[in-house]
This record gives sequence, C-alpha cells and structure tokens, in this order.
Amino acid sequence: MSPQTFMKQYINGEWQSGSSEKMVENVNPYTNQTLSNIPSASEEDLDRAYQAAEKAQQEWKVFTPAEVQSYFEELVKVVEKRKDEIVDWLVKEAGSTIVKAEVEYQAALGIIKESASFPTRMNGQILPSNTKGKENRVYRSPKGVIGVIGPWNFPFHLAMRSIAPAIATGNTVVVKPASETPVTSGLFIAELFEEAGFPKGVCNVVVGRGSEIGDVFVTHPSVKLISFTGSTEVGSHIGELAGRHIKDTALELGGNNAMIVLEDANIDKAVQAAAFGKYLHQGQICMAVNRIIVHEQVHDEFVSAFKEKVESLKFGDPSEKESVVGPLINHEAVKRIQEDIEKSVEQGASILTGGEAEGNIMQPTILTGVTSDMPAAEHEMFGPVASIIKAGSEEEAVKEANNSHYGLSGSVFTEDIHRGVEVAKRIETGMIHINDQSVNDEAHVAFGGEKESGIGRFGGEWALEKFTTVKWIGVMNGYREFPF
Repeated sequence: MSPQTFMKQYINGEWQSGSSEKMVENVNPYTNQTLSNIPSASEEDLDRAYQAAEKAQQEWKVFTPAEVQSYFEELVKVVEKRKDEIVDWLVKEAGSTIVKAEVEYQAALGIIKESASFPTRMNGQILPSNTKGKENRVYRSPKGVIGVIGPWNFPFHLAMRSIAPAIATGNTVVVKPASETPVTSGLFIAELFEEAGFPKGVCNVVVGRGSEIGDVFVTHPSVKLISFTGSTEVGSHIGELAGRHIKDTALELGGNNAMIVLEDANIDKAVQAAAFGKYLHQGQICMAVNRIIVHEQVHDEFVSAFKEKVESLKFGDPSEKESVVGPLINHEAVKRIQEDIEKSVEQGASILTGGEAEGNIMQPTILTGVTSDMPAAEHEMFGPVASIIKAGSEEEAVKEANNSHYGLSGSVFTEDIHRGVEVAKRIETGMIHINDQSVNDEAHVAFGGEKESGIGRFGGEWALEKFTTVKWIGVMNGYREFPF
C-alpha cells in the first residue's frame, strides 16, 4: 500500500482525507524528521465513522463463530506476512528499539490468536428458578460499537489488545490513535483488517487531536464502551465524561511499579531483571520498574552490580540492533524527567550514573538515596531512570511499595517462593511477579490495575467479559398464578 494511505482516515472501508483544517504531524522521535502530515478528522468525520460502525455491527453480530474465526485466521496470516513493515514503523514512529519492537509484535500477535477463540467461548447459562415451571436463561451478546483510544508507547500491541477482542466478540470499533503514533496505533491496523477482508465498517480509524474530537469521541450516542490506555489524568477525564453519559469504560492507566529485592534474593538475577524491566523502551511502559526497593543487607551489593549492568547498555539509534535504550517520545518528556531528577537531587538523591541527554536520547540513569517523598519516587517517571530506595525490613519494603497512588504491576525477588507470594499478596496492585520483573503481558491472563492505575481487566475471559453483555430471559413452561 502507498505511504499516502497513512495520511488519510479509514471510514466504512474507504480511505479518505480528514475534513478538519488542522493537521496531525507525525514525527520520528529519534531524527525529529516529519514522517507525514495527516489532515485531521473533524466531528463530522467522527460521526460518519460511528454511524458506519453502528450499521456494520447489525450484520457483523450475526456472523457464525466459524465465519468470524476465518477472518481472524486470515488476519494472522497478514500480520505475519507484514511483520518487517510493522517493526520498521514501530522503530521510526514510536522510537522502539529492535528488541522492543519484536516484543511488541509478538504480544500483538498473541492477542489476535487469543481473540480468535472468543466466538466459541461466548457462553450463556440456564439457571434454576424459585418459580415453579420456570427456567432462567442468560444470553451473552456483543455490546455494540466500541471506541478505542490508542496509546503511543506500545501503540500496535495496546491498540490491538482492545480492537481484536472487541471485534472477535461481535462488536465493531472506531479507533482514535495517539497523535504521536497515528500509523502504528491505528492506520496500519486498519490496513491489516482491510487486507484480511473484514467487512466494511467493522474497523474504522479517525486521526485527530484530542482537543478537537476527544470529548465527542467519548460522548457520541453510538458508542457503548470506551477502551483507553494512557495517563491517569486523561483517563480520569474520560471516566468522568463516560459516567455522565452512562457509558462503560475499560481504563488501563499509569503505574509507579516497585521491585522489592529481599535479603535472600539472587542478586545477579535481580539485577538482570531490573535492567530489562526498567530500560525496555526507555522505561516508557506503564508496567516498567520505577522504584527498586532493596533490603539494607544487600543494598550495596545490588547497587554495585546494577551500576555495572546499566553502564553496559548501549543507547542511541533505535534502528541499530545493539541499541537497548532509544529516544523518548519528544523533548517535553526529556525536560519533564530531568526536572524530576534535579528536584530529587536537591532533596538528597544522588545520580549514580547517567542523567544526561542529547536530543531525545537520555542516558540510562540510576538514582540512589531516594526517598518516597522525592519526585523520582512519587511520580511515574516514564523514562530511563531507576530510583533505588533502601529498606530496613520486609515490612518497610511492603510499606514503601504501597506508598503510591498507583497499583498496576510489581515484582518481588527472594529465594523463598512461598515468602515471595505472601509478600506479593500484601502489595496493592493488580499484577505482581515473583523472581521476575514487572513488564509482563500474556493474552490469556487478567491484565489491569488497582487504585489510580485503572478500571477493568484485559486478557482472556476477562476481555471477553468486558466486551460483551448479558441478558436474562425468563421462560415459563405453562403459566403461573398471581396473588391479584
């Protein structure tokens, strides 16, 4: 397909220019070169997309499970065939390193394959009744039109994580991709569904600024559920709008994830895990390790080994295979992170290594002497900065881990697995891993957070539950007697 395709909207199976006077500039975060200027969608474009999705859903919802699965089987083939293009776009549009793009591609492919099983898993129930001669039937059906707002950090996977399950369960979708990654979180996905032969109107993509079409994207009368992955601040606004209009939401928001390293941990393994969990995609992951809470008995040993590991990580051009740390999404992110580092240092933290930036590339950084009231520990850094906090006991480590508004993911390192599980149970988080880092996402397992990290769960039966609804139909065998 011509690159010109990725400068248009995809509405009802047609590629067409956005009718807004505004443009969405798509920029390579490493080179700062403009990849394209996309005419933005207007409210009228968005309305046409929602109407197309609503009309298409009436036909799509009655396709047989085998018919839906055949479309998904073709989608898998198309995605596998175009893997190199997907990886290339993730590198140049999202600043992904090759290893991160590979991880993201495999995760998205897993979501598609898991979603292909959903059409035959939409089970109903027959329940007994306390009314004689009656049975209670519970039928499961799609919700209707789903609005998906894609993120920029893992754009292909995290958009697909909502799009594929929603469509597989009989819904249709309208996608508003992140303005920073309009291709990988939207337009390329539309092209893949088109190439796989999905009916017109099942998948629609509108590229536009949140300031212009964001609110109406949520409040449009056609949409039944908004699925959003992004910041807690934006998610809170979406939740407020959705609640006012009685619309369901699936919100996967921020994280300030802690890795606890107990005194009996395998330090070498903990160091390896912490480096991956912190610096994959420059730490721009909601699940990334942000705070490393280390027991005082092994603190110095961990810090020394971690410093050596981090200083060996290659940073720079994300298209080079050896690069581990690539660019941050834009220079505003660099400035925000450096301000948090400076304020934390003013409050007593020390820069053990890194801290410098050139363009959007920031060195892998370690801060020591961090306390929970410093910006580096209090904020979701969303960058290549690891904050190390010393804990005097297991109890103190748990308290530190829970000292956050967020509760998405986490990690506990200990040679005693039972102890690790007991510690994990005490952490207020939706996901946590023993002797592993915090960045884990498997298509068939419940994914989501507590506190300000979001509402709802993605993955497997939890996604199936989220994108469908149930109806109780009571059936009398004969007629019942009434008291009046």
